[in-house]
Amino acid sequence: MPRSSSPSGMSYRVRCLGYATAISHATSPFITTFLLIHLAAPVLANFGGSSLASQTMLLGREYYQTGFGEKYLVLGPLAVHSLTGITKRLLSAPKVQPRKLSSLLSLSGYAVGLLLLPIHFMTHRVDPTTDISPIFAVGPSELDYEFVKIGLHTWPWRSWLLYGSLVTSVTVHAIDGMAIIWNTWLRKPLSAGWKRSARTTIMLLALGGITFPVLTGIYSLGKEPLMTFASTAKRYQASFLQSLIYRI
Repeated sequence: MPRSSSPSGMSYRVRCLGYATAISHATSPFITTFLLIHLAAPVLANFGGSSLASQTMLLGREYYQTGFGEKYLVLGPLAVHSLTGITKRLLSAPKVQPRKLSSLLSLSGYAVGLLLLPIHFMTHRVDPTTDISPIFAVGPSELDYEFVKIGLHTWPWRSWLLYGSLVTSVTVHAIDGMAIIWNTWLRKPLSAGWKRSARTTIMLLALGGITFPVLTGIYSLGKEPLMTFASTAKRYQASFLQSLIYRI
């Protein structure tokens, strides 16, 4: 009998799955903190436009875009969270079935981790720092919500598709994930489980309370006139064009 099917092999897999689950759950608070800070800026655009959004974003960068914060509070947890999820699926055995790929948690997670987040990170974090003409490495103080507005004005449908898909998928994944974490670690101590019957209601509230204000904030930004120098706008556009998505 193969080792993976033996009792000892199965026990080893179960232990590894337990460790992977615990590690994945432990990274979630770091990711959630980053998301709350990062998404606060477009939400506040509903009230103060790009000026308030940019100020909020610059303040938020003190947490998530420092030498320590970006590596250990954002990128590290994101990488570990993704890798443990993949590891759990690879370690799963017939008697320990992984969550279906068709589930909202899986679909949203893989959409974010494999497609939407890499595109967003490259276009908004990596490409603007490229030190080639005419980008010339846009500095952090120059990279504000005028950059987002350039994308919305120049490539409206692509920008809306990417922002809308990313924010919606992240919200869905976060809410489904919170239910799992709650029922795994807090249901017994608090004698209160996250009931499946309440899932739809909670999901709708999250979409209305998180996704909707973020998207209305982005809509407000898209309606604003551009308020940056023409030379800077060209640098922004050149940065976006580093991505194949914006060259199609």
